Amino acid sequence: MNRPEPPLAANETESLIGFLEYHRATFAWKCAGLDAAGLAATVGASTMTLGGMHKHLAYYEDHWFSRCMQGNKRHPQWSGLNPEEVWAIHESPAALHDIWQNAVDRSRTQLADTLAAGGLDQLARRSFPDGETPSVRWIVLHMIEEYARHNGHADLLRESIDGVVGE
Repeated sequence: MNRPEPPLAANETESLIGFLEYHRATFAWKCAGLDAAGLAATVGASTMTLGGMHKHLAYYEDHWFSRCMQGNKRHPQWSGLNPEEVWAIHESPAALHDIWQNAVDRSRTQLADTLAAGGLDQLARRSFPDGETPSVRWIVLHMIEEYARHNGHADLLRESIDGVVGE
């Protein structure tokens, strides 16, 4: 897999985006080439699947970059669903990939537009229920953490499916 490596010596914005893109590419690599059975496989007592992870990560791409950061309404795809409901798989492998990839593409555009309008220090347009408002920096770091955590899950799932391992 040809993943984009985060820059070794760059400014803060380039470094953060570099790590976010690296983790997005790692997730895509861990899921590449799997059929519906592979995307529905579980490990141990967990019900987590790579297919469900596609939708979960797509949901949070939209939640953080569109809804929270830019203040947009929830994407129509997620209307009426709570975050736990997105784990259910009813789509084909290709559709699951498209759901995730389309959310990533929207997020890239929204983040680039937001950064161009004021950088990492600006506050999101939507506050938390307690009234606190995260910065764009916090949102980007949170999404790096979200991907890093789920990439660990993806490592275990993929190895259990077909023995594919890697960093």
